[in-house]
Amino acid sequence: MTTILVFGDSNSHGTMPLARLGGVDRHPKSARWPDVMGQALGVEVLIEGHPGRTTVHDDPIDGAHKNGMRALPAILESHRPLDLVVIMLGTNDCKARFGLRGWDIAAAVGKLAQVVQASNAGPGGAAPQVMLVAPVPVEEAGVLAEMFQGGRARSRAIAPALKDEAERLGLPFFDAGRVAAVDGLDGVHMDARAQQALGLAIAEAVGPLLPS
Repeated sequence: MTTILVFGDSNSHGTMPLARLGGVDRHPKSARWPDVMGQALGVEVLIEGHPGRTTVHDDPIDGAHKNGMRALPAILESHRPLDLVVIMLGTNDCKARFGLRGWDIAAAVGKLAQVVQASNAGPGGAAPQVMLVAPVPVEEAGVLAEMFQGGRARSRAIAPALKDEAERLGLPFFDAGRVAAVDGLDGVHMDARAQQALGLAIAEAVGPLLPS
């Protein structure tokens, strides 16, 4: 069976918009975009969505385990063989504590893609295909507004920079902000309708990449 790995953060985990800090409510499985994508394509989707995950940065407050670069090699080995790895990260890199530019975030996603490209986690010990997805831009709203101060502009700079990075690496690219938006309750997470829209749109983009 065709297998896709989604490597992401809380929006791939299915975290619901937060009314208070520390909330852990999660959309039902049927409403999370990776599951919606898998259902539409009829393939197995493995979801590695870790709330708070960054691209390549140890989080000085939430911990080094939030660093996607630290986690990715073990995850690839655990789930191989994989036909495709979809990477949607960068939202947490927009937190004020990191002080990054959109270009920095896109370059870091590119480093993750190169880890996948250098792996033997695909069929027959080859590397899996990789798709880069620019995350839905954030708003500075609700309980996460201060944490993501400056994130509105920073997150909107990711998509054009990541499109260029994907072209440099010869990888397919998708901009989630074209089809979905965050909920105004916390300015970071998607409601069920946005999750559904994103899942269906990415399924359409992923379909041609999968083995027939």
